[in-house]
Amino acid sequence: MKIDTSSYYPKSPLGDEDNDNNTGGEGPGNGSLFLGGKENGKEEDSDAKTSSETEERKSPILGIPAQEKLPVYDPGEWERFFDVFSTALSWILVPLLMPVFGTLLAFNLSILDFMTFSTKLNFTLIVAAINVGIPALLVVLLKRMGLVDDLGLNGRKERLIPYIITILCMGGTGLFMYFKHAPMWFVMFFIGGAVAGLVNLVINFRWKISAHSAAIAGIAAMLIRIMHEANPQPGIWAWLIIWIAACGLLGSARVWLGRHTAAQVLAGYAVGFLSVFFMTMIR
Repeated sequence: MKIDTSSYYPKSPLGDEDNDNNTGGEGPGNGSLFLGGKENGKEEDSDAKTSSETEERKSPILGIPAQEKLPVYDPGEWERFFDVFSTALSWILVPLLMPVFGTLLAFNLSILDFMTFSTKLNFTLIVAAINVGIPALLVVLLKRMGLVDDLGLNGRKERLIPYIITILCMGGTGLFMYFKHAPMWFVMFFIGGAVAGLVNLVINFRWKISAHSAAIAGIAAMLIRIMHEANPQPGIWAWLIIWIAACGLLGSARVWLGRHTAAQVLAGYAVGFLSVFFMTMIR
């Protein structure tokens, strides 16, 4: 009596027609099962390989076909942008303009806001003439005489005479405001600027301190003094935040352009802020 074990083996995936053509017919030696498996495996591997190659050629990555390269940004474009931005910021916030900016802020954010527009305009124009017009003309004259090579005064040795001119102009503006009976904190704002210029002048003999940082930090000190002593207007907090941000941007711009080191910028902040802050405390 035979033991039928054919039911233990699966039928060939090729179907009954292939099973009938196989010589073994049953048992583990059934060639159709193993031959059929190998042939199907080869076909599946081939199909999978073809499909994989097709996906590599056509599958999108972030919506872009694989054969297309992602755009490459030229770092030189960003460097040029920061160069232009830093240079423009350095000229907009040049030290010569700081007395004018300080005057405008004082007239609109303190008790001086009660003055008429024409009075504010006249005083602002006088401050601009003394602290921008006179120094600018003298610097141009110095350049024509060959005593200054760059109107930006980027060389340490070129700054001696311009520093002296700036100190005299700031001090003269303070005296003018004093005789016009301006509040003492406003008078001392200009005197504090002259003191900061004098400190920078002394330091400049050995080290190139940042005049930009000193000038802009002086206005930040004035705004803080206004908040405590000069009946500030409601918008002074917003302007103080804006000005502190401008201080940071200007200092970063000077470092980016290679005009100063971070230490020279920080030293300028300290000189300008402390000079104006302590001088405006004099009543």
